Amino acid sequence: MLSKFERYPLTFGPTHIEKLERLSDHLGGKVELYAKREDCNSGLAFGGNKLRKLEYIIPDAIASNADTLVSIGGVQSNHTRMIAAVAAKIGFKCRLVQESWVPHEDAVYDRVGNIMLSRIMGADVQMVDEGFDIGIRRSWEEAIEDVKAKGGKPYAIPAGASVHKYGGLGYVGFAEEVREQEKDLGFAFDYIVVCTVTGSTHAGMLVGFAKDGRERKVIGIDASFTPAQTRAQVLEIARNTARLVELGRDIVEDDVVLVEDYAYPVYGVPSEETKEAIRLSARLEGMITDPVYEGKSMQGMIDLVRKGYFPEGSKVLYAHLGGAPALNGYGYAFRNG
Repeated sequence: MLSKFERYPLTFGPTHIEKLERLSDHLGGKVELYAKREDCNSGLAFGGNKLRKLEYIIPDAIASNADTLVSIGGVQSNHTRMIAAVAAKIGFKCRLVQESWVPHEDAVYDRVGNIMLSRIMGADVQMVDEGFDIGIRRSWEEAIEDVKAKGGKPYAIPAGASVHKYGGLGYVGFAEEVREQEKDLGFAFDYIVVCTVTGSTHAGMLVGFAKDGRERKVIGIDASFTPAQTRAQVLEIARNTARLVELGRDIVEDDVVLVEDYAYPVYGVPSEETKEAIRLSARLEGMITDPVYEGKSMQGMIDLVRKGYFPEGSKVLYAHLGGAPALNGYGYAFRNG
């Protein structure tokens, strides 16, 4: 599905799929849980799902004769960390807008974790006191214009790389990769669980798995707390991506499966249940998830298993998208583990 698109390799190759044996047994053993470790996909600044997307975006950035990647996220954005890493890798400058998307008061929140790594990698970091929104942000547009005004040649990458024209391609590739791995495993996954916020990871998977009729088996766990906006953005990105890869069928609203029950109390702030899910997967599997994204999708998957959402005997693949560096910004919440 992706053979006609240029790819700039940033990852190690196919990411490992491991069985979560102890977590599956803890939850009753009626459902087999597996994780695809996108959090271990690269040596670039702790990796993560954004690199899959950027592999299909960076060729366009290079071809544009730009010299500066310009992007945006929250203070502890995984995405902006990866933009900084990729800019360093390809020899570009990097301008990052970090908005105050999370009402979080940890004393070192703006000095550790993802934002610290971005600064270490040489990014020009601009702090902006604006709240959360997955749409196009004025502060980002102003940063692009500022780079131009100072003689630079910006290449614009939106939040999460999501509404970029090539933003969904990487996770079409994820689905193709899973299909190849299923041949070796000797079975196909019945469900794929993924955290959903800006939408292109979910959208790309949806399109990729539509090739074999599993588009509605991609279960998005909303972590945005703005689910209507997120659902609409997933649908738009999926439709655009389906056209790009010539899927040959329409993507409709019902193809977007988004569970809205676990994003509370607000984007970026973990509930007590999210914290318990983080602890459970860590203590049973040694697998670290974060308070913003993967902790909430882990909470969602655990709760859905307990509620019987997945039929007995189902094989469920959890897409671990990365994000653990953000835990450093939540030190007080986890001060006792």
